[in-house]
Order: sequence, then C-alpha cells, then structure tokens
Amino acid sequence: MSRINLLPWRETQRQERQRNFVILVVAVAALAAAAVFGSNQLMGNIIEGQEARNDFLRSEIRALDREIARIEDLERTRDRLISRKNVIERLQENRSLMVHLFNQIAQTVPEGITLNSVRQTGSDLTIVGTTESETRVSEYMRRIADATWLRDPQLRIIEIESSEQRADQPFRFELQAVIGPPRDSGEEV
Repeated sequence: MSRINLLPWRETQRQERQRNFVILVVAVAALAAAAVFGSNQLMGNIIEGQEARNDFLRSEIRALDREIARIEDLERTRDRLISRKNVIERLQENRSLMVHLFNQIAQTVPEGITLNSVRQTGSDLTIVGTTESETRVSEYMRRIADATWLRDPQLRIIEIESSEQRADQPFRFELQAVIGPPRDSGEEV
C-alpha cells in the first residue's frame, strides 16, 4: 500500500530548517567561544612569557646597576690613587730641588756680589743683594741664564744704597728668576 503523508510537509520542512539553523548557530557560537577562549589563552601565554622576559631583564638590569656602581667606586678609588701617586711623584721630583737650587745659587754668584735674601714663591725666586758695580749684576744675570736649575732672570731694581753718592758706594739690586727642572743638554737657550 502506498503511504500517504497527511501532515503538512511544508511545516515539517520549516521545522527541520529551523532546527538545522539552531544547530548551526549553536555550533558557530561554540566554535566562536572556542576561538575566543583559545586566543585568550594564547594571548595570556604570550603576556606571561613577555612578563617573564621583562622580570629577567629587570633582574639583569639591577645586577648591572650594582656592577656599574661598583665600577664607579673603583674608578673613584683609582682616581684618588692616581692623584696620590702624582703628588708622590711631584714630591719625589722636587725632593732634591732645594739642594740643587742652593748649589746653583752658590755657583752662579760672581765675586763682588753679596746676597742679602733669597725668597721663593711657587716657582719664582726673588734675590736681593748688594754689589760693587752694575756690571757684576749683568754678569750674575748671564750666569743665571746659563744655569741648569734657574732661568729667565729679570732685573727689577738696581739703586745706590744711601742718598750720598760716592764712587765706592755699593748698589742694592733685586732680580727675579724662575726655578725649574734641569734643561736638556740639546735645548737652546
């Protein structure tokens, strides 16, 4: 016998399409939710990884900052030691300067000149004395110019010691010279 469907077929077809549509919407919604959840998890993992890298970098930066501070302390210590070393070297260089200076003064004073005072200010030397004639002062200045430890003599004052003018009366003079390390033998004066 043949089967006859007495139900309205259009209504069944519409319900079937509606059911398929709901299934499709639920499947798409579930797929979208899974995609959102998956992307959220992926972004969370990426952020956690980046935070871990940032924490590592922060700890390394702190360690490097400590090293930089230690290096700066060492540099300050090194600078202090170098300045101390330089002071010691300068003292060592000038240690025998006074001996050489007094020896040089004794060797350069010509006959007929008497030194009354010798005063040192830094590297400048002021010599005050008396002489029998002005030519002896010129000779003294030439000797200072040729000296090893003295250089650049400059006459500041030469005058007669008292107001009475006599032929045998001494002259008072004052000259300046510069104290320095010995000149090289090849240096031209």
